[in-house]
Amino acid sequence: MKIKNIDVGSLFLAPMAGVSDVGFRKVCKMFGADLTYVEMINANAILHENVHTKKLLETKDDEDIKVVQIFGHDPLIMAKAVQSPLLAKFDIIDLNFGCPAPKIIKNGDGSALLKHLDTLASICKSCSSATTKPVTAKIRIGFESDENIAVQIAKICEQNGIAAITVHGRTRAQMYSGTVDYETIKKVKQSVAIPVIGNGDIVDIKTYQMMLKTGVDGVMIGRGALGRPWIFAELKGKKVEDKFSAIKCHVETLKKYYTDEELCLILRKHFLWYIRDIPGASKYRFELATTKNLNDSLKIIEKIYNDK
Repeated sequence: MKIKNIDVGSLFLAPMAGVSDVGFRKVCKMFGADLTYVEMINANAILHENVHTKKLLETKDDEDIKVVQIFGHDPLIMAKAVQSPLLAKFDIIDLNFGCPAPKIIKNGDGSALLKHLDTLASICKSCSSATTKPVTAKIRIGFESDENIAVQIAKICEQNGIAAITVHGRTRAQMYSGTVDYETIKKVKQSVAIPVIGNGDIVDIKTYQMMLKTGVDGVMIGRGALGRPWIFAELKGKKVEDKFSAIKCHVETLKKYYTDEELCLILRKHFLWYIRDIPGASKYRFELATTKNLNDSLKIIEKIYNDK
């Protein structure tokens, strides 16, 4: 699959707030993710160039194609963010029109823009006009539970310069409940000439193949990769042996940017995801959730992985 003139492969890690850090992206890349996205970044924060935002925008050299997702609701601010020096190293800019989080919605960002298609169109046009780089977008199929305007949105995006579109097959009202609407994703693919990436509920080879049947050009994995960065290898038919080494790589990568105390907080959720599906590991959850020592956390996880 190509986005404009860039070969991107077909299996992607989604931009997930508080998840898609530079360490997690590195591990997913090791296991075969063709493309990994920096988590969504507020366009206003990019313009202010604060320290936290700069850390979120850290990338590694092995991310040969660098992609960042930005969000906001002001076409002018979004376009300025696209042109920011902080984003100069990125090859592709993705626009978030799909985040369902209440704190994002209340500011008119994310999937709130599915209710304001004129503004959504203006953002697409202003951002794609502000750079020669490919600008892509991620959407949901509608805002209200009974709403399905995915094809309309996809056409608006295409007409306003968007180079590829990712469709999460749920409405904003559904959040992450119910089932993914594969039929709508298929209709979106048939309605536009730009590449379409399918997203939602890909957790194993069966659900991966179900998404591929829609005819999409690529597949994006989000929650299915939480605690399981090796899912990319599994979907490519590769056997995964040493999972604990991958966890250590995640930690060691982040050590370059954060103190051990900061890492305990940042990695706590990751550690709990890493043990989530291991029989008998639940007895260690409280200890992992409360320890303030990074080495102690790693020793617990190593024991769990060695004993399973």
